[in-house]
Amino acid sequence: MNERISENFIMLPTVDFCFKELMRNPKVRKGFIAAILGKDPKEIRKTTLIPTGTGKESKDAKLGILDVMVEMEDGTKINMEMQVAYFAYWSNRILFYVSKTYSGQIKEGEGYDVMKKCIHVSILNFNHFAQDKKCYRKIAFCDVESGEQYSDLMELHILELKKLPPEDQNEDGIIRWMRFFGGKRRKEFEEMAKKDEYIGEAYDELKKLSLDEQKRMEYEARQKAIWDYNSQMKGATEYGLKQGLEQGLEQGLERGLRQGERSALQKIIQKKRAKGMSLDAIAEFLEMDPKELLELETTASGEAE
Repeated sequence: MNERISENFIMLPTVDFCFKELMRNPKVRKGFIAAILGKDPKEIRKTTLIPTGTGKESKDAKLGILDVMVEMEDGTKINMEMQVAYFAYWSNRILFYVSKTYSGQIKEGEGYDVMKKCIHVSILNFNHFAQDKKCYRKIAFCDVESGEQYSDLMELHILELKKLPPEDQNEDGIIRWMRFFGGKRRKEFEEMAKKDEYIGEAYDELKKLSLDEQKRMEYEARQKAIWDYNSQMKGATEYGLKQGLEQGLEQGLERGLRQGERSALQKIIQKKRAKGMSLDAIAEFLEMDPKELLELETTASGEAE
């Protein structure tokens, strides 16, 4: 490996593999969680990583869903996800998972008094709320008329990195962490590290990860998987729009988009099959029902004949 390139290379936290590795560091975890909760990091006594079962650090893991689950000393559970590619049903997905985490706490014979707070943190590298420029939201159950909070037992935090405003010398807390996660160059990370000891720890961890050849290979494999997926989806959208416009009707446009998506999925299946992946593994990668993939694969084979 070229020594000069190796020294200059720095991983980007927006690649979910890198984010997950950073959160393995207890001090980094404490600093970020404190910012989410609006507390001084010294108030955070203990955070424990919980195995999620979805974190396969490989190019064939579920795209953008290498999540981090943390349990606090008081039993509060915090699930954090770095999502790099646009996800149309992100709201549906996070409501499903935070509800599942919440309901999964209670065991047969126990009362509802055992329920602890569950928080989902979405760090998004795309615009989720198109209607404004607000980059950070905290969402909880509230009365729709008065705004009075009903319960704090389930909470969502949405961080939209693309909406970060120009840097302010006095910014701190969650905005400072968002600035770090959205960083692109070593110089940026160095400057941020000087302003906050916990971000300084995160930068030190970033440098260690970037010098680890095995970690770098895993990081680059994840990055390539993201690029490949984005390219396939972009091609599917363009194909669908072309088909829809040619048919000249709203129905035709919708049909064309569906055809484009099917075509892209069939190409992904063929590519993964060529690498020796099973249909079940591909289904897990795409978060789809294996039966749907079998139908797509069978259809593609029939069309080829």
